[in-house]
Parts: sequence; structure tokens; C-alpha cells
Amino acid sequence: MDLKQFILEVNKLGIEVNEEQLEKLEKYYDLLISYNEKMNLTAITDKKEVYLKHFYDSLTLLKVVDLTNEESLCDVGTGAGFPGIVLKIFYPHIKLTLVDSLNKRINFLKDVVSILNLDNVICVHARAEEYAKVNREKFDIVTARAVASLNVLLEYCIPMVKKNKYFVAMKGHEDINLYENSLKILDSRIVNVNEFLLPIENSQRTIIKIEKLNYTNKKYPRKFSEIKKKPL
Repeated sequence: MDLKQFILEVNKLGIEVNEEQLEKLEKYYDLLISYNEKMNLTAITDKKEVYLKHFYDSLTLLKVVDLTNEESLCDVGTGAGFPGIVLKIFYPHIKLTLVDSLNKRINFLKDVVSILNLDNVICVHARAEEYAKVNREKFDIVTARAVASLNVLLEYCIPMVKKNKYFVAMKGHEDINLYENSLKILDSRIVNVNEFLLPIENSQRTIIKIEKLNYTNKKYPRKFSEIKKKPL
């Protein structure tokens, strides 16, 4: 995906792209490639591939959520900052929290935030289930991109979502019928499933918007060992 294609496809998502945003994406790409030589951030390094599979793909969250009127977003298992950093570049008003279990990635993200001059971004080194225990009902939007199976993600993420707000799972192909029990236990419901093909390469994507209907029982999330042994 070259820059012209990127702008065209992002326009289709309802976003006008300006020079400042493009400059920040360029800096972000340069930092990603530079740091990737020292640590494993991404297997995708070709510029056109990064713009398609990381930058554009991150913005597809907008197919199910309008961030214009949302205040806070938490990106769980953010890795190299996708989708959180990209969303912040286009929606600078968002109070962004990036959570990852690997401290090297968090140090990279802190540098990205500083160099791109992004305000109101917190980078947290923590396991998702541990962070969720002490940050309950805190965020308007919680998202996770290709991190784990949906039933595991639900237990990690739903506790952090404010009542009547949303968890957005960004997946490849996903059979949502497998997770009715998980949703029931966590007092949540699926409100939108958007299935589409990524432009150019046509790989499948599924974005699942889930509304939290009630406050989460304090027993969730459980310890990692329990979640792994017996997912909801």
C-alpha cells in the first residue's frame, strides 16, 4: 500500500488525512524499523506492508466505533503500539493507555510517544489480567488486536470497560458463536460484527464490538493460570 492508496482507503473510513498525521506516521515507521534491528517488534518491515498491515489495519477499528466523542482508550497487548498509537495520531484528544507484558516494548513506546510529541499517553508494563484487577470500569473503549482467543480476551478486557461502553476485538477469522457463555458470564453482548477483506492483499479481518451491560463480578479476571487452564 503506497501513500496514495493509504490516504484513499483511510478517507473511505471517514477520516481526512493531514500533513501532520502523515509526518508522524513517517517518524513512527522510521522508529519501528530502527528499534526492530535491536528487538523483535514486528516481522513486517517493508514500508508498503507496514502502511497496510499495521497503520491502515489499526484504523479499521473505526468501522465499528466513532472515536470522536470517546474520551479514553486502552490498548491491551499493544506490542509495537498497534492500534493504539495510530489511533492517537488521528484522534489526539483520546486519553490513551498502552499495556504490554514486555518491558522492552514499553520502553520503545515511551520513546515513540516522546518523539511524536503525543500528549495524554500512559505506557504500562503489566500483564493484562493484573492490570485489569486494579483498573476496573475505567475506559470508554478497550481494544486488543490479534492477541489471544476471544474468550480469553473477554476476561482480560471486559472488567476494564465502563458500564455501557465497549470492548473492540480486532481479529482475523472468528466464530463468535463459540463465545456465548463467556459473554453471558461477563454481562456483555455483541452489538456489531464487521467482516471484511484487507485492501490489496485480501486477507480476512473481523472486528467485534461488544457492549458491557453491567459491572463485572470482582472474581474476574482470574489468575493467568486459571484462565489458561479453564477459559470461560
